This record gives sequence, C-alpha cells and structure tokens, in this order.
Amino acid sequence: MAVRREVLGGEHVDRAPRGRFHAEFQDLITRYAWGEIWTRQGLPRRTRSLITLAVMVALDRSDELRLHLRAALRNGVTRAEIKEVLLQMAVYCGVPAANSAFHVAAEVFAEKGPRRRQTRSRGGPAPKRRAGVVAPPRRSPKPV
Repeated sequence: MAVRREVLGGEHVDRAPRGRFHAEFQDLITRYAWGEIWTRQGLPRRTRSLITLAVMVALDRSDELRLHLRAALRNGVTRAEIKEVLLQMAVYCGVPAANSAFHVAAEVFAEKGPRRRQTRSRGGPAPKRRAGVVAPPRRSPKPV
C-alpha cells in the first residue's frame, strides 16, 4: 500500500471504493500491481510511469490516463517528457488517441498550475526553446 500511496497519492487511495463488492479487486491491484510490479528493481518509477502513460493512451483509458499523469508528475516525469510520449503515441496509436490524451494532459497540467523552470541535472538552466524545439547545446568548433 505504501508504494500505491507514494505513486498515486494518499488522497486518491483514500477515495478507492470500499465495501464487500470492491474488496477483492482492491486487494488484487494492491498486491499485484503495487506490490509485485511497481516495487520491482528492474525499472525506475519514472520509466514505469512513462510506459503506463503510453498504455493508457493506446487503450483509450482517459480516467486512468488522468490518474497516471498526476502520478508521473509525482514520480519526477517532466511535462516535456510527457509531451514526447504523447507525440510518439500519435504515430503508434493514432492522432485521435493522442489528441484526446493531449486534452487530458492539458487539464491535469492546469490543475497543477504553471510549471516551474527546470534546470538541467548537470547544473545551469535548461536549453532555450524556440517554437517548441530545444536548441542544441553550443559547442566549440573542432581544431583543424
């Protein structure tokens, strides 16, 4: 349950359906998805989040996509990385699926408020963007 809370947030987990009808299903997903898969060491949570986003787009599961967009942000996935996944899904899942996913992502991003300027892990500001394209880093010319 701890991993489920860390990834999805306690508020979501607390809202999960309770009662006899849902109990076995909640137990199943807690043990299987959150206890067996999300706790494996083979992939970091960020990567698991990106994969999950792609699958939710492919399956056209907008409610789960919304949930896992929030989880991806919580797991350190950037909005730019999410956009790249959605663009790739346009090629592999179709433009209508990606279009819907972009709308859902925009709603989730709006809930979270304006994004903070991110810095590169090696220090310094992120590369400047022009018309949605990341400018390549400047390099010194090679000696002849």
